[in-house]
Amino acid sequence: MNHNGDLGLAKKLIDAAVVAGADAVKFQTFKADRLVAHDAPMAAYQRRNTRAEESQHEMLKRLELDEEQFRLLHAHCQNQGIDFLSSPFDLEGVDFLAALGLEVFKIPSGEITNLPYLRKIGRLQKSVLLSTGMADLEEVRFALDTLMEAGAAKRKITVLQCNTEYPTPMEDVNLKAMRTMAETFGVEVGYSDHTEGIEVAIAAVSLGATVVEKHFTLSRNLPGPDHRASLEPDALQAMIAAIRNVEQALGDGIKRPSRSELPNRLVARKSIVAAREIEKGELFTENNLTVKRPGTGLSPRRWDEALGRVALRNYAANEFIEL
Repeated sequence: MNHNGDLGLAKKLIDAAVVAGADAVKFQTFKADRLVAHDAPMAAYQRRNTRAEESQHEMLKRLELDEEQFRLLHAHCQNQGIDFLSSPFDLEGVDFLAALGLEVFKIPSGEITNLPYLRKIGRLQKSVLLSTGMADLEEVRFALDTLMEAGAAKRKITVLQCNTEYPTPMEDVNLKAMRTMAETFGVEVGYSDHTEGIEVAIAAVSLGATVVEKHFTLSRNLPGPDHRASLEPDALQAMIAAIRNVEQALGDGIKRPSRSELPNRLVARKSIVAAREIEKGELFTENNLTVKRPGTGLSPRRWDEALGRVALRNYAANEFIEL
């Protein structure tokens, strides 16, 4: 959520997410003093997107919200009928969100190697969304093993393919890694998207993502490190609508005619008919039979069965053949 440390803006973002049809909104729960050393530099994308000459600590200090503000946002989400999520960045943040009653904990990519942090979340035995930006397969395995050894149930963990460049170049997305993790670890998978546009998030759903996370903002022109890689409300609404369509289109995997197309089957399929006049007693051959619409007569699947049979009556051209 690109709230720039402004409670009023955060509430407007929640309202926009509700209008767009999102299931949940997600914030970040951190304190700059606990998250980063005072002289830690900003990431290259942060410098590029903010054009600011400041430390990472100074930037994050401007963006943090306090606990009371998070309580107000949690209440606002409840009033608006949308789930409130937040990524904790330290042990104190985990405790605060647990006390707030969260049932889903989002682990940001930077914490995937944070052993005490992973153990603490695992002990909660809640649902977990695990982002895997910057990680290799063995680091993902380490995080999963740590969470489960601490008490998290595998069935309640969803692993998110993610790239932590903002915005992510298309050639670095690697959606197929999502399927690799699903097959390797036997877990639910999803996608945390930092690309520009909406097509990659939609494609992720077609590849099996059960969760999609996307940054959004009220305006990409607002100051801050993540606005450039975020969607504005209209684009967010379009993405969610497209994802809902893809979810429906995926179906149940059983190959069968759908209810909507059944009436067309008889119209579009064909039947065996007389290619010309056929007299009683004449043999059916490839020269006097043909196949034409509609499909209300003898199916062409029975073509071989018809050949060589004796006509039991006279047929006019185009008349359905009977056996």
